[in-house]
Amino acid sequence: MSISLVAGLGNPGRDYASTRHNFGWVVLDAFAKKHGLAWQAAPQFEAEIARWDSPGRTRWLVKPLTFMNDSGRSVALLARYYKIAPDAIAAVYDDLTIDLGLVKISVTGSAGGHNGVASLLEQVGDGFARYRLGIGPKLPAQMELTDFVLGKFTPEQTTLLIQKLDHYVQGLDLLLSRGADAAMNQLNRRDQK
Repeated sequence: MSISLVAGLGNPGRDYASTRHNFGWVVLDAFAKKHGLAWQAAPQFEAEIARWDSPGRTRWLVKPLTFMNDSGRSVALLARYYKIAPDAIAAVYDDLTIDLGLVKISVTGSAGGHNGVASLLEQVGDGFARYRLGIGPKLPAQMELTDFVLGKFTPEQTTLLIQKLDHYVQGLDLLLSRGADAAMNQLNRRDQK
């Protein structure tokens, strides 16, 4: 099944704009920009959406405005409206179990402590592709998880991520054009730094 809906997970509002937890939005914004797509408010889906028409198909990009922990509600509204099955959905989000600068793709598994993914599993069901953007490791180790993910990247980390942004966008293009298996084979290698 090819992807028809790409959801970037994050939190709305200026306070959250440059936090680690909003990294999914940063990558999806860059992806939309590359493809010349414009975001528009979609209150009926509690989201910002962008429509992407390509030959023979329409895809949707979505940034839920329901806050991270309730992301699934917004995605489920859109998926039901357009009759999009879970295996035609991809979620783009931060993952602190993956080193900063790396990306991994998976299609099954638990939420791994990520409340946005837990909400998707609850509201949409399993089977969606997960485009996991590394923000780890959590340092200092004793820092509260919430403080870490709602914290901002250091200047050095920001520089690295800006350099990697094209890589993330190309990886998302690969996932959408060739599917999860091909994207996993290419992107999940350890030597992608």
